[in-house]
Order: sequence, then C-alpha cells, then structure tokens
Amino acid sequence: MIRRRFTVTGQVQGVGFRPFVFRIAAENGVTGTVLNGSQGVVAEAQGTAEQVSAFGRDLAEKIPPLARVVSTDSEDIEPVKGEDDFTIIASEGGEGHDVLISPDTATCKDCLADMRDPENPRHRYPFTNCTNCGPRYTITRSIPYDRPFTSMACFPLCTSCTEEYENPADRRFHAQPNACPDCGPQVWLADTEGEEIARGDKALGLLAGALRKGSVAAVKGLGGYHLACDATNADAVSLLRQRKNRPDKPLAVMVPDMDAVRELAEVMPEEEAWLTGKERPIVLLSKRDDCPLPDEVAPDTNFIGLMLPYTPLHHVLFEHLREQAPERLPALVMTSGNMSSEPISLGNREAFARLGDIADRFLFHDRDILIRCDDSVMRMNPYSGCPIMLRRARGFTPAPVFLEDDGPCVLGTGPELKCTLTLTKGDLAFPSQHIGDMENLETYGFYKEILAHLQDILKVRPERIVRDLHPDYMTSTLADELAQAMDIPVLTLQHHYAHIHAVLAENRVEGPAVGIALDGTGYGEDGTIWGGECLYVDSKTLDHERLARFAHLRLPGGEAAVREPWRIARAALWDMGHRDPEFWWPWLAKHEAADRFLPQLLEKDINSPLTSSCGRLFDAASAMIGLCSTVSYEGQAAIRLEKAQDMTEHSAYPCPLLLDEQPAVLDTLALLDAVREDAQNGVPPGVIARRFHLGLINGLAEMAAAVSEALGINRVALSGGVMQNLTIAAELPMALEMIGLEVLMHTQVPPNDACISLGQAVWGRKADI
Repeated sequence: MIRRRFTVTGQVQGVGFRPFVFRIAAENGVTGTVLNGSQGVVAEAQGTAEQVSAFGRDLAEKIPPLARVVSTDSEDIEPVKGEDDFTIIASEGGEGHDVLISPDTATCKDCLADMRDPENPRHRYPFTNCTNCGPRYTITRSIPYDRPFTSMACFPLCTSCTEEYENPADRRFHAQPNACPDCGPQVWLADTEGEEIARGDKALGLLAGALRKGSVAAVKGLGGYHLACDATNADAVSLLRQRKNRPDKPLAVMVPDMDAVRELAEVMPEEEAWLTGKERPIVLLSKRDDCPLPDEVAPDTNFIGLMLPYTPLHHVLFEHLREQAPERLPALVMTSGNMSSEPISLGNREAFARLGDIADRFLFHDRDILIRCDDSVMRMNPYSGCPIMLRRARGFTPAPVFLEDDGPCVLGTGPELKCTLTLTKGDLAFPSQHIGDMENLETYGFYKEILAHLQDILKVRPERIVRDLHPDYMTSTLADELAQAMDIPVLTLQHHYAHIHAVLAENRVEGPAVGIALDGTGYGEDGTIWGGECLYVDSKTLDHERLARFAHLRLPGGEAAVREPWRIARAALWDMGHRDPEFWWPWLAKHEAADRFLPQLLEKDINSPLTSSCGRLFDAASAMIGLCSTVSYEGQAAIRLEKAQDMTEHSAYPCPLLLDEQPAVLDTLALLDAVREDAQNGVPPGVIARRFHLGLINGLAEMAAAVSEALGINRVALSGGVMQNLTIAAELPMALEMIGLEVLMHTQVPPNDACISLGQAVWGRKADI
C-alpha cells in the first residue's frame, strides 16, 4: 500500500476538476483526498502501486474540457491508516498560488437541454450552469474559487441544489455558481423611471416584445450591460446610434444559431468553430450580398460582427423572439452598455444612471458582476487560418500568455488608446481584458479596478513597472505614481519596440528579428510621431534600432488632422508641390472655409507635427479620393479604403525604398502622388484603392528583404493596428514568405495597441535597472 500526493497547477479550479478527480479515484479503487489549494488542485491517492499509477495516468490524460493543466508534480508520502474512502475536503487559501481562474464560458448543451425541457425545474431559468459552463472570472472575488469567494455567496443553495452539489455523479457536483429558480438570482424588467414591470420569464417575454416594436433596452449580461435593439429595424438602429453618440462605427449583432448566421454572412469552417466554441466571441464575417440587415448596422464595411448567445438569459430571450414573430429573423444589435469612450456599465444603479438617456427598458438581475468584461472580437486570417484578435476580453481573460522562461513580476501599464495592462508571474504573462481609451476618469477608475483585482487573484506584487515613452499618457502618470508609492523602479519603452516584443513573446521567440510596426500613433525617440517603422529588436539582448520608416507626413492642426483626414491629404499635396491644384478637389470643397487657414500653417510650419504613421497614410489616401474626409471613430478612413478595393485590379503603385537616408525611408509619398494622379485622371476609386494596397505591400516586402539581407536575419515580426486590415494581414505575410522570410504574427492578443502592455512587461523582466 502506497500514498502519493499530486499537485496540479493551471486552470484547474472552477472547471469541475475536483469532481473529475473524485470519479477517477472511484474508477481506480484508491482512497484519499482532493482539495483546492493555493498551489492548485492537491490530490492524495492511496492504494496498491498499480492502482495509484493508474490514477496518475488518468489524472494526466482525462482532464475536464475546461481545464488547462500547466504542470503536475507528485511525491510519495506516508500512507494513512484506516482510510476507507476518497473525499473532497475544504479548500485552502494561501499566498503565492499557481491557480489560473477560468474565463467565463458559454452555456453547454446539457444546460440548454435542461432549460428547454418544460418538465425540468430549470426550464427557461436564465442562470442555469454546471461545472462545464457559466460565469467564472466575472463573478470571482479571490482564490480559491469557491462559492463564498464569488458573487453567488449571497444565494444559499436550496435542498435540491445542495443534493446536486454534493453528489459526485451529478455534473453540478461542486459547481460553485449552481442555482435554480428557488434559490438563485432573479431577473426583472423596469421602465425609464426604474419601476418594475415584470419578473422572471414574463420579463423576458415583455422585453422581446418591446424590442420587436423598436425599443432600445439595457440588458444586464455576464461582464456588464449590453444596449440592445432589433437589428432588422433600421429606425431602431438609428435611434440607438443617435442616443449612444455612435454615428458610424459598426455594431455587433447576436443571432440565435448558425442557420441565422448563414442568412447574414458567408462562413468558413474556422469561423464557425469560434462562433460555436466555449468562448463565443464576436466574429467579423463577410456579409452576404443579400444580407437582410439594414446598412445602418455596419455602413463602412463589407463585414459584419456576429455572435451567438453565450448565457442562458440570451437563449431564453431568443426563444421569446421566435415565438412572438416566427416569420421574422431574430437578430439583435448587442453593443457595449456605455456612452462612447466610457467603460461598460456594471451594477444596476450605475447602469440606470449612465444609460437612462439611451434605454427605453432595463433588464436587471441581482447576481452582481464583480469584474467588467466586454465581448471579445476577432476575425479570421484567410491566409494563415489563424485568428486576428481585435479585442481580447470575455472568454479569453484571464488566460495567460505562456512565456519562454521564468522572470520577476513586472507590470506593463499599456498605452493611451485600446489600453490593457499586463502582469507577469513566473513564466506566465496575464494581459487584462480590454479597458478602453484612457481619456476620462471613468476609464481611469476601471483601469485601477483591474490592476487591483489582478494583483489580488494572482497574489503578486510588481517588482518593476514599464510604461510608454510618452510623458503625458495617463498610464505614464499612473506608472510614475505607483513606482513611487511602492518604492520600485519604473522603466520606459518606446511604443513600437513594445509592439514587436509582444509578438515575439507570444510566439515564444528568443533572439533577433526584423520588426515591422504599422499603426496610427506612437511617441518616437526623435520627438516625431512614429507609426510606419522597420525595427531591429532582439528579445534576448534587448538591443533595438530603428532601421527604416515611412516618408514623413504633416498633421496641420495636430489632433484636428487625425479627426479630419482631408487636412493630411492637403498637407501631402502641398509638400509634394501641388499647392495650387489644376482643378478644385471635390473633397476639399466641403472644407473651403477651414482650408483658408491651412496654407498659412503649412507655409510657416505652425502646429503641423511630423509623422511616419501608416495609419495617417491610409487616412490621406482615403481622403484624397473622396472616401472619408472626416472620421467619427478610429480607423474609419482606412476601413472605407479597404472596402472600396476593386479586387480585379492587379497593378500596383510605386513605393520605392530610399537607402541614402538614415534611417532608410520607404517613399510612401510616391504612393500618394500616384493616388493624386489617378484621381485627377478620373480613375475609379476602387481601382485606386487596390493599387494603393498592392503598392504598400510591395514596398513593405522590399523594405523587409533589404533589411533582412543586410542584417542576416530571416525572421520578420508584424504588429500594429494596421495588421487588423484583412488585405494587409493576408497579403503582406504571403509576399514576405514568397521571398523566403519567416513571418511571426499575433494570434493570442490583438496586434493593435492592446498588445503594448504585454510587450512592456516581457521586456521589463530582462531590462537593466
């Protein structure tokens, strides 16, 4: 008779791991114990050497579907006399734990079957869950993951739920959020005065009716509130846009199943796998030509963001929509419950106060959301078959990025826009969920919530902090204040080097690479605004060098030029010598009054900062051919330019590499001059847009080839928000691989600025203090 202790680390709490251990103990005839401990799940198995070995094999090979094992250690210990059963014992807390909290997970098929059975006590109960599905991260206060440490603590289990919870043969055995209509959370519908209209299933039925009639509703979900309306109703969508102050940016749509998805969009198998998987992100799909949704849903693009229901509440709501109007497509706009630029609303009172001017109805419930977490957004890269993450949040956070080696705990504070923060622990990096643009106190407060929470659940304290080079970012100020308060060093890393460190870390690459960072804005080491950069980055030695850049553009009016791309186009024409165009540019006519002052700014070089930004290059081209002269959201001009492409066109504009400058310059002004010439000669915008994209891709490939050959480095890492452009993301890697280069891209975190904090944190683990 022997006894062996197994310690399993990773994502092993809240995923049915202890019930799984209990079952394999019974199958192998061993006695012992299992508990959630500070180091993970700790199991002790006692029996013959053959029985204990078989238990150990099952422990390694038959893990539950939501579990993610990082390590399994074992040691033989003294047998316990008189032990005759295997038991689950009380959890233990402790500092320095190695537990990974599970992300929130979509409702499983078994729970859906319970909800759809009229004879089942959980029929249409909107908080049904089991060990294989349901809320995790957003309801967890601290580790260990047990009910008293979640927002379910205030809902004592009834007799029936207690029996399920204590029965090892039940799939709700030790399911911490377990509940039923008798003992669990409840839902109710309220009007604009906050007065209750109905509760329970009747509330969801009345909500469905109100949405069908054109109302806008605030719906409490898993990680915050959604603002919802009927996606097939153009007037309702326009009303939501007007009230939310979101005039053009695409809106996400939820539909009940894959049949409805196929009515709206073309779907690849890889896209369907993500849509139906446990994470349930929003997936950008190519719209069908006969898509029945109004253009108001996504006016600037040929793609539409679709997702399937991921909570029981969503499933019940769609059942009501189908019952009330079986002839109509059930499709709901489901956009974040906030005003533009603010964080998603969390609590009932907060939502009522912040969304009172937007929503006609409020669907509340009384299970607290402890952690704000937006929907994740992704699209598939048809070239690689891998996802391009646009926003990483629900379903993925707080899953770690696995690093190549161990290191100290570092906090990467992130950028200003699309902000995240990252904490490292050992050989793991934990990027936060999407926080947003750090432009107001509400988002700043959300940032500090997440920073405190991640430190608490990971049981870590940063030993150093890394921030952006920009001195005026809110995250830079916070980093300096935290470093002083905690008496730890704060280091700075330039924005685009952080981009490349992030993609190298994600691919677990140690050593040198040529980095191409393409985005809108980043404070450069020379005081200009970077954004179209070819860099040398060594993730082992931490050596950096800027090797090449895009030709400079000027931004007359500074930030005003970012909001009004026509200014960038006008400045580019001016600097190329086209100061008095032979004909009046149609796009300029809309801004005749403002343009009276621009020549003075350009002539005297007043408030016209230089930028090598790829994003601003797209803005200038889009404005120059009349697609977008002003923007209401980031990337709008580029999105319109990508949409406009005539894909039958195969010729490309010139974009030569000028090697006689230091650093070398990719002559992107040549691209814009070709755009000007074709526009002046009446070439269709679609042809111009395609030639522009192809010319830029060819220029980038030439630049990468020249630099790689000069350095003797065959590896190219791609990052930056422009890598969300599907044309660039698919065709640039293809062009690079055709000339024999190895290409590294993001698949776990977004290529946009959301990856900056990861790059900062992994760089900071090796940086000299």
